[in-house]
Amino acid sequence: MGELYALASAITWGLAVILFKKSGETVPPFALNLFRVVVSLVVFVPLLFITGQGLLRPAPAMDYLILALSGVIGIALSDTLFHRALNMVGAGIVAIVDCLYSPFVLLFAWSLLGEMLTVRQALGMILVIAGVIVASRHRPPPGLTPRRLVLGILLGAGAMATVSFAIVIAKPVLERHPVVWATSVRQIACVLVMLPAALLSPRRRRILSVFRPRRDWRYSVSGTMLGSCLALLFWIAGMKYAPASLVAILNQTSTIYVLIFATLFLREPFTRRKGLAAALAVAGILLVTVG
Repeated sequence: MGELYALASAITWGLAVILFKKSGETVPPFALNLFRVVVSLVVFVPLLFITGQGLLRPAPAMDYLILALSGVIGIALSDTLFHRALNMVGAGIVAIVDCLYSPFVLLFAWSLLGEMLTVRQALGMILVIAGVIVASRHRPPPGLTPRRLVLGILLGAGAMATVSFAIVIAKPVLERHPVVWATSVRQIACVLVMLPAALLSPRRRRILSVFRPRRDWRYSVSGTMLGSCLALLFWIAGMKYAPASLVAILNQTSTIYVLIFATLFLREPFTRRKGLAAALAVAGILLVTVG
């Protein structure tokens, strides 16, 4: 079942990225991320009680701490970087940069969990990085300088590094607890960090205005339901029930979906360079996974 969850996560996340790109045209990255966390929590907490799990479990304090740390790094920090990168370089290029997720998961699983790293997997990582470098030489979207293109790609790479680290450190804890409960703890930790930061920010009025009903809610709410609720649950369930390296490759098929959806719905051009970058990255992912 873990494989099916991972594939479902990729498809729903691919759709969510398109909606987040539309949302990002009017909502700042931090505000959109805070909106996602709060709205998804409104879904998860009632779901906890409906399923009879409750908010508190007889779990070691360290499990709570690890899940909280995983949430702050993997959602509060990583998703804010992701939204910034998405706004800067577009869904197509971000989809290619997202291919760094699998190598980062493998690297952290090797260094933190003791999972083996083979020569083939190392070669796969090199191919993925080559794909990202090719993408960085892509013609910038209108109004974007080459320097900002590279900055957007670096922000995207940072997002992949932090989200990979966050899920790998949480994997041993996820294997011991229900998916909805673990997800809720991660989301609550994010709110406890992000909301005070928003209130203390000199731009707090603009940040908090995202919670007032507005026209772009059609993108923000639907993107949140797909990306921060369904895709997140599927992603964590996949990580819980299948090996980290296998889940990473199935998650990474979202690259293909995002490229297709970006061409269909956002009218982003699918250029030869973008195709080459995607091909290198996907080839590297296959090597990383089958190694």
